[in-house]
Amino acid sequence: MSVFSREYLQRRSFIELDARQRAQYLFDAGTSRELAGPFDRIESPWLPLQGVPPQSDDGCIVTRGTIGGNRAVVIAFNGAFQGGGIGEVSGAKLTAALDLACRDNENGKPTSAVLLLETGGVRLQEANLGLAAVAETISSIIALRRYAPVISVIAGPVGCFGGMSLAAGVSSYIVMTPEGRLGLNGPEVIEEESGIEEFDASDRSLIWSIFGGQQRYDQGLADVLVDDDADQIAKTVRNLIAQGVPKVHRSEQVDLYRSRIAALDPSRQWDPKEAHSRLSRHLVRHSSGTRDEGGSEAQADLSRRSEAQAEAATKEEKDE
Repeated sequence: MSVFSREYLQRRSFIELDARQRAQYLFDAGTSRELAGPFDRIESPWLPLQGVPPQSDDGCIVTRGTIGGNRAVVIAFNGAFQGGGIGEVSGAKLTAALDLACRDNENGKPTSAVLLLETGGVRLQEANLGLAAVAETISSIIALRRYAPVISVIAGPVGCFGGMSLAAGVSSYIVMTPEGRLGLNGPEVIEEESGIEEFDASDRSLIWSIFGGQQRYDQGLADVLVDDDADQIAKTVRNLIAQGVPKVHRSEQVDLYRSRIAALDPSRQWDPKEAHSRLSRHLVRHSSGTRDEGGSEAQADLSRRSEAQAEAATKEEKDE
């Protein structure tokens, strides 16, 4: 039985905030300003043609201001609208915000970007346009991250899947809560394509043991794991912006991640606990020469935490 402290129970939940509230919560008081907001009524022209009511902001909220005194733009996806799926309009808003931040940096005005990702990926009703938007988003993130950090925050149970998981993967830092989920194919997609014997999408324990924030953090696929606490998440974002651009981005560490995959035998189905133990030990052996080069306090903390996880897993195996 879990025991929660009084402070935890009295916290302000980040997950329970809507997308607009989440974005505003990160900014310094009185500095935020929404761009291309709902009153501008920039809606998807394609959804009504398929009998789907559009939303006046297309489920994508773009806000500018300062975070910890530093210029920043926050792009938040509304997981309650079309599962946070990205389409033509929301994709255009996202890439335009990133490109404007990149232009500001090129003009000597350092501007970071924060992506609040609650999205299943490409919106099926706008599939081709959504795929194009994902490609443009990845290109824009890579262009911007040379100058300023691009931080992806994955907090709620909608998680981040599909093409937008690729966008998260090329960002400078990934922040997750234990409730968050991150993966390319979602549970329902895997079950539909490979059958329930391969993956039972109704097994919540299995889902979070594969895609959950704790698992992704321990695997080194997320840089910071924080509780569902709005103040903690805001503080983490401030610290990462102040920390600046990592010397080595995760997407540049191809050899490291190939070696982790090579450590697993794909000819059999792995139990998540067993795979977690194996990957944690592998992460410890390879992290000192990779993560420390990034000069990242969050990455160093991840390495220490993973080492403790690996030692505990090794002890458990010996006891068995």
